[in-house]
Amino acid sequence: MAARLRPAPRRTGVVPGLRHRQVAPADPEKAAEIDRRLETWARSLDLFPPHWTGDFADFQFGRAVVLQHPGALDLDRLTAAGQLLLAENLVDSCYCEEDEGRGGSRRGLGGPLIIAQSALDPYHGVPELQAEWRAGLDADGPLRSYHHALAEYAAFATPGQTNRFVHDMARLHMGYLAEAAWMETRYMPRIWEYVVMRQFNNFRPCLSLVDAVDGYELPEPVYARPEIQRITALASNATTLMNDLYSFTKELASDPDHLNLPQVVAANDGRGLKNAYLRSVEIHNQIMDAFEEESAVLAATSPVVARYAEGLAAWVAGNHEWHATNTARYHLPDYW
Repeated sequence: MAARLRPAPRRTGVVPGLRHRQVAPADPEKAAEIDRRLETWARSLDLFPPHWTGDFADFQFGRAVVLQHPGALDLDRLTAAGQLLLAENLVDSCYCEEDEGRGGSRRGLGGPLIIAQSALDPYHGVPELQAEWRAGLDADGPLRSYHHALAEYAAFATPGQTNRFVHDMARLHMGYLAEAAWMETRYMPRIWEYVVMRQFNNFRPCLSLVDAVDGYELPEPVYARPEIQRITALASNATTLMNDLYSFTKELASDPDHLNLPQVVAANDGRGLKNAYLRSVEIHNQIMDAFEEESAVLAATSPVVARYAEGLAAWVAGNHEWHATNTARYHLPDYW
């Protein structure tokens, strides 16, 4: 695996040289209201024990979705986006992350994840087995979170938008499995292999909500076009690799072998973590530039495509702002 060097986390703020859009700060009252609603919802479903309250507050779910969806039609839709974000983090934390002490395991992860997918994409069969399946969902907090969060979203999203999200969650789960397999077998992927994995294990499900949260639908025949799929993938990949950069020191502190882009670049190039981190910034920037350029061209072809492209860009910009200003969670290495 990669070198176990742990750079001292001495800096906060924006990663120097990282391409990003500036955004307005989140409305604190709106963020607080979303947090209040999310905590009430989570407690009503008994999704996590009381000692997780600090984790909930530190994550700043309300501020995250307010920044990511500046064009949201109303607070109910922002709340639904927050519920899905909370549920995704709960499943990731409890099922996938061994270093968080909540029962996650890379070994045999496919079993729990296929059941998790069924909380979004329901089982259909004989009544007695369907009843047992539903009882299994109700008995597990992460599964309850998936099931109920999707129901809240589907109440206002169209069937096409809901199905799009469910499909993107299957992509996410496939990415989780690839990363878990590499960690279990101690395989260090090549750089191109890692970024392919991150196209699946990434924020795409969150970005697939942008039109529904803003109160309209990008028609399915338009959404399915290769060029629309490409800008969606570019936006998702850019914001995911940005997460690799901001979470770098946090991940190394808890798990020195955790796969992220700088670690993979360092292992492949052999020039140390600092050079690898700076090269990773360049890789992110190339993807971000491609998204900005190609989405601008597509935006000129149709008002609804322009609205969708702007929604993607706003989500990416808001997610960057959340990372760069969440100093309780993220610090930068001392590489500049």
